[in-house]
Amino acid sequence: MLAEAFIRSGKVRDLYRLSDGRLVLVATDRISAFDVILPTTIPEKGRVLTGLSRFWFAETSGIVPNHLRATDPSGIAADAAIGSIDDWRGRVMICQPATVVPIEAVVRGYLAGSGWKEYRASGSVCGVRLPAGLREGDRLPEPIFTPATKADQGEHDENIDFDSMVAHVARSIPTAGGEAFGTHVAGAVAERIRETSIALYRYAAAIAERVGILVADTKFEFGLDAGTGRDPDRALATTWSTRSDDADAWPRPEERLLLIDEALTPDSSRFWDAATYEPGRSQVSFDKQFVRDWLETQAWDKTAPGPALPDEVVAGTRARYVEAYERITGASFERYLTEDVIAS
Repeated sequence: MLAEAFIRSGKVRDLYRLSDGRLVLVATDRISAFDVILPTTIPEKGRVLTGLSRFWFAETSGIVPNHLRATDPSGIAADAAIGSIDDWRGRVMICQPATVVPIEAVVRGYLAGSGWKEYRASGSVCGVRLPAGLREGDRLPEPIFTPATKADQGEHDENIDFDSMVAHVARSIPTAGGEAFGTHVAGAVAERIRETSIALYRYAAAIAERVGILVADTKFEFGLDAGTGRDPDRALATTWSTRSDDADAWPRPEERLLLIDEALTPDSSRFWDAATYEPGRSQVSFDKQFVRDWLETQAWDKTAPGPALPDEVVAGTRARYVEAYERITGASFERYLTEDVIAS
């Protein structure tokens, strides 16, 4: 039995490390909105996120490698506070460790949310100039990459332009010598992230549209492969050699990109119903916009603690998440709950 050590809790996931160095991500039923964890949970939400992420990691592995290595929690010694390991089934992703690139890699195919607000103010989104006269919800001529900084829990992510992303990556990831990553290397990593994110979005949006879901926007997270399986002593390292004359140099950082965290879920994406899509207004969605819309009617300043959700909002959110899972995967969510498999 592999022992594990608790590392931290995020907004939605709890993170553990196994004795062999792999990471265990356990998706809870917590829900956050406006970067605040709400006091009410959404039943089985964590299993929806895990099942969809598993589906998309398999679908997109030909575009970019990902960190997922296993999903069976058998053999993991669960923390006593969690309860039975069976409570983890369907929620667990056992993952390769990676050096996290501290950027939210956002791709937008439609104009909505903070992008719509920024466009109304400036005619652009994260430094990307857009045509005049667009309406809320309009489909963009081409998907655009609009990065954001990853804020600490309780803080708000900040939209930035591409050059600011390069500068942020350059100063955020140390090299083997402890100095900053450097603009040249950071630029290559940022460019690879931009290209990969747009490729992932195009591929996933085409699959979702065939089942009546429009992916308005989504965010990805990436890490750099720290080399698990090649050299255990370096597997958990967060330092990098960027010298071209290093005889023991591994592939350049941009060549070691991994898709991490989750992928194309209702938490990380705007999923719209294609059947009712109409630009110029807010859209019927299969994501947590339903929660956001209710919260906007409350006397709340968007700081913790957030208001408790009423039963009808909880039920409506769960139904939307499950419908997204079943439409996209073509699989039965009830079967996923009972058998931990993605199958009809």
